Amino acid sequence: MSDDVYIIGVGMTKFGKHLDKGVKALTGESLKLALADCNLTLDNLQAAWFANSGWGISEFQHSIRGQVALTANGLGRISIINIENACAGGSTALHSAWMSIKAGVYDCVLAIGTEKMYFPPPPPDPSGKSGGNRSLDGFISGTDVEETRAFMQQLKEEAGKKREQAEREARERGEAPPPPQKSHSVFMDFYAAGSRRHMEKYGTTQRQLAVIAAKNHNNSTLNSLAQYTFPQTIEQVMNDWVVAFPLTRAMCAPIGDGSAAAILCSEQFLKKHPSSRAIRIRASIVRSGHRVGASDSAIRASRAAYETAGVGPEDIRVAEVHDATAFGELSVTEQLGFCPIGEGGPFAESGATALDGKIPVNPSGGLISRGHPIGASGLAMAYELVTQLRGEAGKRQVNNPKIALSENGGGTVGNDTAAMAIHVFSRD
Repeated sequence: MSDDVYIIGVGMTKFGKHLDKGVKALTGESLKLALADCNLTLDNLQAAWFANSGWGISEFQHSIRGQVALTANGLGRISIINIENACAGGSTALHSAWMSIKAGVYDCVLAIGTEKMYFPPPPPDPSGKSGGNRSLDGFISGTDVEETRAFMQQLKEEAGKKREQAEREARERGEAPPPPQKSHSVFMDFYAAGSRRHMEKYGTTQRQLAVIAAKNHNNSTLNSLAQYTFPQTIEQVMNDWVVAFPLTRAMCAPIGDGSAAAILCSEQFLKKHPSSRAIRIRASIVRSGHRVGASDSAIRASRAAYETAGVGPEDIRVAEVHDATAFGELSVTEQLGFCPIGEGGPFAESGATALDGKIPVNPSGGLISRGHPIGASGLAMAYELVTQLRGEAGKRQVNNPKIALSENGGGTVGNDTAAMAIHVFSRD
Protein backbone atom coordinates (compact mmCIF):
# COMPACT_ATOMS: atom_id res chain seq x y z
CA MET A 1 0.00 0.00 0.00
CA SER A 2 1.21 3.48 -0.84
CA ASP A 3 0.90 6.72 1.12
CA ASP A 4 -2.20 8.77 1.87
CA VAL A 5 -4.69 9.82 -0.79
CA TYR A 6 -6.03 13.36 -1.05
CA ILE A 7 -8.77 15.22 -2.86
CA ILE A 8 -6.96 18.22 -4.30
CA GLY A 9 -9.74 19.63 -6.51
CA VAL A 10 -13.53 19.50 -6.75
CA GLY A 11 -16.10 20.86 -9.18
CA MET A 12 -19.86 20.73 -9.46
CA THR A 13 -22.51 22.14 -11.76
CA LYS A 14 -25.78 23.53 -10.51
CA PHE A 15 -28.22 20.64 -10.19
CA GLY A 16 -31.65 20.97 -11.75
CA LYS A 17 -33.41 20.97 -15.09
CA HIS A 18 -30.97 21.62 -17.95
CA LEU A 19 -32.96 21.00 -21.11
CA ASP A 20 -30.31 22.87 -23.11
CA LYS A 21 -27.39 20.70 -21.91
CA GLY A 22 -26.56 17.04 -22.48
CA VAL A 23 -24.19 14.67 -20.69
CA LYS A 24 -21.15 15.91 -22.62
CA ALA A 25 -21.74 19.57 -21.76
CA LEU A 26 -22.45 18.90 -18.09
CA THR A 27 -19.38 16.68 -17.83
CA GLY A 28 -17.18 19.35 -19.37
CA GLU A 29 -18.46 21.94 -16.94
CA SER A 30 -17.65 20.03 -13.74
CA LEU A 31 -14.31 18.82 -15.16
CA LYS A 32 -13.25 22.39 -15.94
CA LEU A 33 -14.30 23.56 -12.47
CA ALA A 34 -12.38 20.76 -10.73
CA LEU A 35 -9.19 21.52 -12.66
CA ALA A 36 -9.48 25.23 -11.95
CA ASP A 37 -10.05 24.51 -8.25
CA CYS A 38 -6.56 23.00 -7.93
CA ASN A 39 -4.78 24.83 -10.76
CA LEU A 40 -4.09 21.64 -12.74
CA THR A 41 -4.54 20.78 -16.42
CA LEU A 42 -5.81 17.79 -18.35
CA ASP A 43 -2.19 16.71 -18.80
CA ASN A 44 -1.91 16.04 -15.06
CA LEU A 45 -4.68 13.41 -15.13
CA GLN A 46 -3.44 9.84 -15.55
CA ALA A 47 -6.78 7.99 -15.37
CA ALA A 48 -10.50 8.65 -14.97
CA TRP A 49 -13.55 6.87 -13.59
CA PHE A 50 -16.87 8.02 -15.04
CA ALA A 51 -20.17 7.30 -13.24
CA ASN A 52 -23.52 7.28 -15.02
CA SER A 53 -26.64 5.14 -14.76
CA GLY A 54 -29.20 6.31 -17.30
CA TRP A 55 -27.51 7.46 -20.52
CA GLY A 56 -27.98 4.03 -22.04
CA ILE A 57 -31.67 3.83 -21.16
CA SER A 58 -32.49 7.41 -22.16
CA GLU A 59 -30.41 7.86 -25.30
CA PHE A 60 -28.96 4.41 -26.01
CA GLN A 61 -25.41 5.53 -25.15
CA HIS A 62 -24.15 2.29 -23.66
CA SER A 63 -20.71 0.69 -23.23
CA ILE A 64 -18.30 3.64 -23.65
CA ARG A 65 -20.10 6.47 -21.87
CA GLY A 66 -17.00 7.83 -20.15
CA GLN A 67 -14.93 7.76 -23.33
CA VAL A 68 -17.68 9.60 -25.22
CA ALA A 69 -18.25 12.24 -22.53
CA LEU A 70 -14.61 12.88 -21.64
CA THR A 71 -12.97 12.79 -25.08
CA ALA A 72 -15.60 15.33 -26.17
CA ASN A 73 -14.03 17.59 -23.54
CA GLY A 74 -10.41 17.04 -24.48
CA LEU A 75 -9.56 14.21 -22.09
CA GLY A 76 -8.42 11.15 -24.01
CA ARG A 77 -5.61 8.62 -24.39
CA ILE A 78 -5.56 7.84 -20.66
CA SER A 79 -7.35 4.95 -18.94
CA ILE A 80 -11.09 5.76 -18.77
CA ILE A 81 -13.22 3.32 -16.81
CA ASN A 82 -17.02 3.30 -16.73
CA ILE A 83 -18.88 2.92 -13.42
CA GLU A 84 -22.52 1.90 -13.10
CA ASN A 85 -23.62 1.19 -9.53
CA ALA A 86 -27.11 2.70 -9.30
CA CYS A 87 -27.29 5.74 -6.99
CA ALA A 88 -23.91 4.83 -5.47
CA GLY A 89 -22.12 5.22 -8.82
CA GLY A 90 -20.43 8.54 -8.01
CA SER A 91 -19.06 7.25 -4.70
CA THR A 92 -17.97 4.02 -6.39
CA ALA A 93 -16.02 6.07 -8.94
CA LEU A 94 -14.39 7.92 -6.03
CA HIS A 95 -13.59 4.60 -4.32
CA SER A 96 -12.07 3.16 -7.50
CA ALA A 97 -9.95 6.24 -8.07
CA TRP A 98 -8.81 6.10 -4.43
CA MET A 99 -7.82 2.43 -4.79
CA SER A 100 -5.70 3.15 -7.86
CA ILE A 101 -3.61 5.70 -5.97
CA LYS A 102 -3.51 3.64 -2.79
CA ALA A 103 -2.13 0.75 -4.83
CA GLY A 104 0.58 2.97 -6.28
CA VAL A 105 -0.60 2.67 -9.88
CA TYR A 106 -1.29 6.39 -10.44
CA ASP A 107 -0.48 9.72 -8.79
CA CYS A 108 -3.27 11.98 -10.05
CA VAL A 109 -6.70 10.78 -11.25
CA LEU A 110 -10.25 11.95 -11.87
CA ALA A 111 -13.54 10.68 -10.46
CA ILE A 112 -16.53 12.21 -12.21
CA GLY A 113 -20.25 11.51 -12.35
CA THR A 114 -22.89 12.94 -14.66
CA GLU A 115 -26.58 12.28 -15.10
CA LYS A 116 -29.17 13.61 -17.50
CA MET A 117 -32.70 12.93 -16.27
CA TYR A 118 -34.87 15.73 -17.68
CA PHE A 119 -36.05 15.45 -21.27
CA PRO A 120 -38.84 17.02 -23.28
CA PRO A 121 -41.93 14.80 -22.93
CA PRO A 122 -42.10 12.10 -25.61
CA PRO A 123 -44.97 12.28 -28.08
CA PRO A 124 -48.06 10.16 -27.36
CA ASP A 125 -48.61 6.91 -29.16
CA PRO A 126 -51.26 6.66 -31.96
CA SER A 127 -53.97 5.97 -29.37
CA GLY A 128 -53.19 9.25 -27.60
CA LYS A 129 -51.61 7.55 -24.58
CA SER A 130 -48.64 9.32 -23.00
CA GLY A 131 -45.21 8.20 -24.19
CA GLY A 132 -44.12 7.64 -20.58
CA ASN A 133 -41.31 9.06 -18.49
CA ARG A 134 -37.82 7.98 -19.57
CA SER A 135 -36.31 8.80 -16.17
CA LEU A 136 -38.86 7.03 -13.98
CA ASP A 137 -38.98 4.06 -16.36
CA GLY A 138 -35.28 3.43 -15.70
CA PHE A 139 -35.45 3.26 -11.90
CA ILE A 140 -36.59 -0.36 -11.91
CA SER A 141 -33.14 -1.32 -13.26
CA GLY A 142 -31.71 -0.57 -9.80
CA THR A 143 -33.56 -3.57 -8.41
CA ASP A 144 -34.00 -7.27 -9.14
CA VAL A 145 -36.27 -6.57 -12.11
CA GLU A 146 -38.02 -9.96 -12.01
CA GLU A 147 -39.01 -9.53 -8.37
CA THR A 148 -39.86 -5.85 -8.68
CA ARG A 149 -42.25 -6.37 -11.60
CA ALA A 150 -44.18 -8.86 -9.50
CA PHE A 151 -44.17 -6.43 -6.55
CA MET A 152 -45.34 -3.56 -8.77
CA GLN A 153 -48.18 -5.68 -10.14
CA GLN A 154 -49.23 -6.45 -6.57
CA LEU A 155 -49.12 -2.75 -5.67
CA LYS A 156 -51.13 -1.91 -8.80
CA GLU A 157 -53.84 -4.40 -7.90
CA GLU A 158 -54.00 -3.19 -4.29
CA ALA A 159 -54.09 0.46 -5.40
CA GLY A 160 -56.90 -0.35 -7.85
CA LYS A 161 -59.00 -1.90 -5.10
CA LYS A 162 -58.35 1.04 -2.76
CA ARG A 163 -59.27 3.52 -5.48
CA GLU A 164 -62.51 1.68 -6.25
CA GLN A 165 -63.39 1.79 -2.56
CA ALA A 166 -62.49 5.50 -2.30
CA GLU A 167 -64.58 6.34 -5.38
CA ARG A 168 -67.52 4.37 -4.01
CA GLU A 169 -67.31 6.12 -0.63
CA ALA A 170 -67.02 9.52 -2.36
CA ARG A 171 -70.16 8.83 -4.43
CA GLU A 172 -72.05 7.81 -1.30
CA ARG A 173 -71.07 11.14 0.30
CA GLY A 174 -71.93 13.05 -2.87
CA GLU A 175 -68.31 14.18 -3.34
CA ALA A 176 -65.97 14.20 -6.32
CA PRO A 177 -63.68 11.15 -6.59
CA PRO A 178 -60.08 11.54 -5.37
CA PRO A 179 -57.51 12.54 -7.99
CA PRO A 180 -55.44 9.71 -9.51
CA GLN A 181 -52.08 9.01 -7.88
CA LYS A 182 -49.17 10.70 -9.65
CA SER A 183 -46.34 8.62 -11.12
CA HIS A 184 -43.28 8.07 -8.95
CA SER A 185 -40.23 5.86 -8.60
CA VAL A 186 -40.79 2.37 -7.23
CA PHE A 187 -38.13 3.21 -4.63
CA MET A 188 -40.62 5.60 -3.01
CA ASP A 189 -42.86 2.61 -2.33
CA PHE A 190 -39.91 0.77 -0.75
CA TYR A 191 -39.07 3.78 1.44
CA ALA A 192 -42.72 4.26 2.38
CA ALA A 193 -43.01 0.63 3.47
CA GLY A 194 -39.84 1.01 5.58
CA SER A 195 -41.24 4.21 7.10
CA ARG A 196 -44.47 2.51 8.12
CA ARG A 197 -42.61 -0.39 9.72
CA HIS A 198 -40.41 2.06 11.65
CA MET A 199 -43.47 4.00 12.80
CA GLU A 200 -45.19 0.85 14.03
CA LYS A 201 -42.11 -0.48 15.84
CA TYR A 202 -40.63 2.68 17.35
CA GLY A 203 -43.40 5.28 17.36
CA THR A 204 -41.77 7.46 14.72
CA THR A 205 -44.13 10.16 13.47
CA GLN A 206 -44.82 11.76 10.12
CA ARG A 207 -43.99 15.10 11.72
CA GLN A 208 -40.47 13.88 12.54
CA LEU A 209 -40.01 13.03 8.87
CA ALA A 210 -41.25 16.52 8.02
CA VAL A 211 -38.66 18.02 10.39
CA ILE A 212 -35.90 16.34 8.37
CA ALA A 213 -37.31 17.41 5.02
CA ALA A 214 -37.86 21.02 6.15
CA LYS A 215 -34.29 21.17 7.50
CA ASN A 216 -32.87 20.06 4.18
CA HIS A 217 -35.07 22.39 2.15
CA ASN A 218 -33.98 25.29 4.34
CA ASN A 219 -30.29 24.29 4.12
CA SER A 220 -30.55 24.36 0.34
CA THR A 221 -31.53 28.03 0.36
CA LEU A 222 -27.89 28.66 1.35
CA ASN A 223 -26.52 26.55 -1.54
CA SER A 224 -26.51 28.26 -4.92
CA LEU A 225 -25.79 24.95 -6.68
CA ALA A 226 -28.86 23.21 -5.24
CA GLN A 227 -31.80 22.23 -7.43
CA TYR A 228 -34.34 23.65 -4.95
CA THR A 229 -33.50 26.90 -3.18
CA PHE A 230 -36.82 27.75 -1.54
CA PRO A 231 -37.60 27.33 2.17
CA GLN A 232 -40.19 24.94 3.57
CA THR A 233 -41.91 24.87 6.96
CA ILE A 234 -42.75 21.62 8.70
CA GLU A 235 -46.43 22.28 8.04
CA GLN A 236 -45.82 22.88 4.33
CA VAL A 237 -43.96 19.59 4.08
CA MET A 238 -46.75 17.70 5.82
CA ASN A 239 -49.48 19.33 3.72
CA ASP A 240 -47.84 18.57 0.36
CA TRP A 241 -49.47 15.84 -1.70
CA VAL A 242 -48.83 12.27 -0.61
CA VAL A 243 -46.53 10.19 -2.83
CA ALA A 244 -46.86 7.01 -0.75
CA PHE A 245 -47.92 7.33 2.88
CA PRO A 246 -46.35 8.68 5.05
CA LEU A 247 -44.10 10.34 2.46
CA THR A 248 -45.22 13.61 0.91
CA ARG A 249 -43.63 15.09 -2.20
CA ALA A 250 -41.51 17.50 -0.13
CA MET A 251 -40.01 14.49 1.71
CA CYS A 252 -38.77 12.91 -1.55
CA ALA A 253 -35.77 13.70 -3.74
CA PRO A 254 -36.51 15.00 -7.24
CA ILE A 255 -34.93 13.80 -10.44
CA GLY A 256 -32.40 16.20 -11.93
CA ASP A 257 -29.52 16.90 -14.29
CA GLY A 258 -25.98 17.60 -13.13
CA SER A 259 -22.34 16.65 -12.84
CA ALA A 260 -19.77 16.60 -10.04
CA ALA A 261 -16.05 15.78 -10.07
CA ALA A 262 -13.12 15.22 -7.74
CA ILE A 263 -9.40 15.12 -8.54
CA LEU A 264 -7.43 12.76 -6.32
CA CYS A 265 -3.70 12.64 -5.81
CA SER A 266 -0.99 10.85 -3.87
CA GLU A 267 1.04 12.35 -1.07
CA GLN A 268 4.06 12.49 -3.36
CA PHE A 269 2.08 14.39 -6.03
CA LEU A 270 0.86 16.81 -3.36
CA LYS A 271 4.43 17.55 -2.33
CA LYS A 272 5.20 18.54 -5.93
CA HIS A 273 1.96 20.55 -6.22
CA PRO A 274 1.52 22.00 -2.69
CA SER A 275 -2.00 22.96 -1.60
CA SER A 276 -3.28 24.01 1.80
CA ARG A 277 -6.79 23.07 0.64
CA ALA A 278 -6.19 19.35 0.02
CA ILE A 279 -8.48 17.03 1.99
CA ARG A 280 -7.38 13.54 3.05
CA ILE A 281 -9.54 10.48 2.38
CA ARG A 282 -9.15 8.52 5.62
CA ALA A 283 -11.41 5.64 4.59
CA SER A 284 -13.15 4.47 1.42
CA ILE A 285 -15.45 1.48 1.78
CA VAL A 286 -17.90 -0.12 -0.66
CA ARG A 287 -20.07 -3.04 0.38
CA SER A 288 -22.97 -4.96 -1.16
CA GLY A 289 -26.32 -5.83 0.33
CA HIS A 290 -27.82 -9.28 0.82
CA ARG A 291 -31.24 -10.82 0.31
CA VAL A 292 -32.00 -12.43 3.65
CA GLY A 293 -32.63 -10.62 6.94
CA ALA A 294 -32.60 -6.98 7.90
CA SER A 295 -31.10 -4.11 5.91
CA ASP A 296 -27.67 -3.62 7.45
CA SER A 297 -25.34 -2.58 4.62
CA ALA A 298 -24.86 0.92 6.10
CA ILE A 299 -24.06 -0.60 9.49
CA ARG A 300 -21.48 -3.01 8.06
CA ALA A 301 -19.87 -0.46 5.74
CA SER A 302 -19.71 2.34 8.32
CA ARG A 303 -18.16 0.09 10.97
CA ALA A 304 -15.46 -0.89 8.47
CA ALA A 305 -14.93 2.78 7.61
CA TYR A 306 -14.64 3.82 11.25
CA GLU A 307 -12.08 1.09 11.89
CA THR A 308 -10.05 2.03 8.81
CA ALA A 309 -10.12 5.74 9.64
CA GLY A 310 -9.39 5.22 13.32
CA VAL A 311 -12.46 7.18 14.39
CA GLY A 312 -15.96 6.56 15.73
CA PRO A 313 -19.36 8.10 15.01
CA GLU A 314 -18.77 10.53 17.90
CA ASP A 315 -15.83 12.03 15.96
CA ILE A 316 -17.86 12.95 12.86
CA ARG A 317 -18.62 16.67 12.77
CA VAL A 318 -20.56 16.90 9.50
CA ALA A 319 -22.17 14.29 7.25
CA GLU A 320 -23.82 13.99 3.86
CA VAL A 321 -26.16 11.01 3.65
CA HIS A 322 -28.41 9.43 1.06
CA ASP A 323 -31.78 11.04 1.80
CA ALA A 324 -33.67 9.87 -1.26
CA THR A 325 -36.52 10.39 1.21
CA ALA A 326 -36.65 11.91 4.68
CA PHE A 327 -36.97 8.39 6.07
CA GLY A 328 -33.71 7.50 4.33
CA GLU A 329 -31.90 10.14 6.39
CA LEU A 330 -33.67 9.11 9.60
CA SER A 331 -32.75 5.46 9.16
CA VAL A 332 -29.16 6.16 8.14
CA THR A 333 -28.43 8.40 11.14
CA GLU A 334 -29.31 5.37 13.27
CA GLN A 335 -27.27 2.91 11.23
CA LEU A 336 -24.21 5.17 11.20
CA GLY A 337 -24.29 5.21 15.00
CA PHE A 338 -25.15 8.90 15.39
CA CYS A 339 -28.06 7.85 17.61
CA PRO A 340 -29.49 4.52 18.84
CA ILE A 341 -31.63 2.40 16.53
CA GLY A 342 -35.23 3.53 16.77
CA GLU A 343 -34.39 7.06 17.95
CA GLY A 344 -33.73 8.75 14.60
CA GLY A 345 -37.01 10.65 14.76
CA PRO A 346 -36.51 12.25 18.19
CA PHE A 347 -32.82 12.82 17.31
CA ALA A 348 -33.78 14.93 14.29
CA GLU A 349 -36.60 16.65 16.17
CA SER A 350 -34.14 17.70 18.89
CA GLY A 351 -32.16 19.76 16.37
CA ALA A 352 -29.10 17.51 16.60
CA THR A 353 -28.78 17.28 12.80
CA ALA A 354 -29.33 20.99 12.08
CA LEU A 355 -26.53 23.24 10.82
CA ASP A 356 -25.78 24.32 14.39
CA GLY A 357 -26.53 20.90 15.91
CA LYS A 358 -24.41 18.14 17.40
CA ILE A 359 -23.84 16.48 14.02
CA PRO A 360 -25.04 18.56 11.05
CA VAL A 361 -26.46 16.24 8.38
CA ASN A 362 -26.92 17.26 4.75
CA PRO A 363 -25.88 20.93 5.02
CA SER A 364 -26.00 21.01 1.20
CA GLY A 365 -29.73 20.32 1.25
CA GLY A 366 -29.21 16.63 0.58
CA LEU A 367 -30.80 14.69 -2.23
CA ILE A 368 -34.17 16.10 -1.16
CA SER A 369 -33.20 19.66 -2.10
CA ARG A 370 -29.69 19.73 -3.57
CA GLY A 371 -31.03 17.21 -6.07
CA HIS A 372 -30.24 13.67 -7.16
CA PRO A 373 -28.73 13.26 -10.64
CA ILE A 374 -27.95 9.62 -9.93
CA GLY A 375 -24.38 9.21 -11.17
CA ALA A 376 -23.33 12.59 -9.77
CA SER A 377 -24.82 12.38 -6.26
CA GLY A 378 -21.97 10.61 -4.48
CA LEU A 379 -19.43 13.07 -5.84
CA ALA A 380 -21.71 15.98 -4.94
CA MET A 381 -21.51 14.70 -1.36
CA ALA A 382 -17.71 14.73 -1.60
CA TYR A 383 -17.86 18.26 -3.06
CA GLU A 384 -19.92 19.48 -0.10
CA LEU A 385 -17.75 17.84 2.55
CA VAL A 386 -14.51 19.04 0.98
CA THR A 387 -16.01 22.54 0.91
CA GLN A 388 -17.06 22.25 4.56
CA LEU A 389 -13.66 20.94 5.71
CA ARG A 390 -11.93 23.77 3.87
CA GLY A 391 -14.17 26.27 5.68
CA GLU A 392 -15.47 27.60 2.37
CA ALA A 393 -19.21 26.85 2.66
CA GLY A 394 -20.31 30.42 3.34
CA LYS A 395 -23.63 30.85 5.17
CA ARG A 396 -24.14 27.08 5.47
CA GLN A 397 -20.68 26.53 6.99
CA VAL A 398 -20.81 24.28 10.06
CA ASN A 399 -18.68 25.04 13.10
CA ASN A 400 -15.02 24.10 12.61
CA PRO A 401 -15.35 20.53 11.25
CA LYS A 402 -12.23 18.37 11.15
CA ILE A 403 -13.70 14.96 10.20
CA ALA A 404 -16.59 14.34 7.81
CA LEU A 405 -18.48 11.30 6.50
CA SER A 406 -20.54 10.54 3.40
CA GLU A 407 -23.00 7.66 3.02
CA ASN A 408 -24.23 6.88 -0.49
CA GLY A 409 -26.47 3.90 -1.18
CA GLY A 410 -27.74 2.55 -4.47
CA GLY A 411 -30.32 0.04 -5.63
CA THR A 412 -32.12 -2.70 -3.71
CA VAL A 413 -31.71 -6.45 -3.29
CA GLY A 414 -34.13 -8.18 -0.96
CA ASN A 415 -34.67 -5.73 1.91
CA ASP A 416 -31.14 -4.33 1.72
CA THR A 417 -29.36 -1.60 -0.22
CA ALA A 418 -27.60 -3.20 -3.19
CA ALA A 419 -24.47 -0.99 -3.13
CA MET A 420 -23.28 1.00 -0.13
CA ALA A 421 -20.36 3.44 -0.10
CA ILE A 422 -18.94 5.16 2.97
CA HIS A 423 -16.15 7.74 2.89
CA VAL A 424 -14.41 9.46 5.78
CA PHE A 425 -12.57 12.72 5.06
CA SER A 426 -10.36 14.94 7.21
CA ARG A 427 -8.54 18.23 6.77
CA ASP A 428 -5.31 16.97 8.36
